Amino acid sequence: MSFEQMTIAELARYLELNEDLSPGEEERLRADKRRGAAVLLERYCRRKERVLSESARLEKMLVRERLLWDRGYNAVAGTDEAGRGPLAGPVVAAAVILDPETAPITGLNDSKKLSRAAREKIFDQIVINARCYAIASASCHEIDHYNIHEASLLAMSRALSRLSPEPDYVLVDGFIIKGCPYRQKAIIGGDALSLSIAAASVLAKVARDKIMTVMHDKYPSYGFDRNKGYGTFDHREAIARFGPCPEHRRSFRLTE
Repeated sequence: MSFEQMTIAELARYLELNEDLSPGEEERLRADKRRGAAVLLERYCRRKERVLSESARLEKMLVRERLLWDRGYNAVAGTDEAGRGPLAGPVVAAAVILDPETAPITGLNDSKKLSRAAREKIFDQIVINARCYAIASASCHEIDHYNIHEASLLAMSRALSRLSPEPDYVLVDGFIIKGCPYRQKAIIGGDALSLSIAAASVLAKVARDKIMTVMHDKYPSYGFDRNKGYGTFDHREAIARFGPCPEHRRSFRLTE
């Protein structure tokens, strides 16, 4: 059946099921002079432009990984952490090795640029599609003992050590990991520049948020389910009123 023989409703349904028309189909759709067909054509072109733009964005974020894959590094890991700034809870890190043969996950980006719902959806897709991944943490007590910077590197080292297969090259967000046994490159702002690091940022953020939600059940006075341990006004007021709980970082300034 040609497009002209379809009702507008049938044509709309066809375009929903066939997001990428052949050049011939696009030409026939453009030749359909019905106003409804013109509206559907415009909608289809906008959707196609969004898809192409997203594909280009993902490919740009894969440039570093592809260069390493081409040089023979088959297990390139990205690693990142979540939770440097909060007053309470652990710092959580993740490490991800993407599969070069698997298409990039649509929407994957720096976790800070994603909504909570988008992060949780993409979290599941990373778990399913990544070659391997691992999540680890450093406790608030380790943060107080070492300092937040060293504890963050410790959490990333732990995540990397749990990968199987082990990485042959590591892309790190921010700073070189001292003592890391793998070849590595630190990338400032890497969660917005490398897809592997972005994937790690999503896993770390979602995992840490879940930890803080559980922690809220144990220490409900501090609103950890809402503030995730960050120093909001209400959180600092609760610390001033109730004192710190065992999960607060004593090396941080807890009250104003």
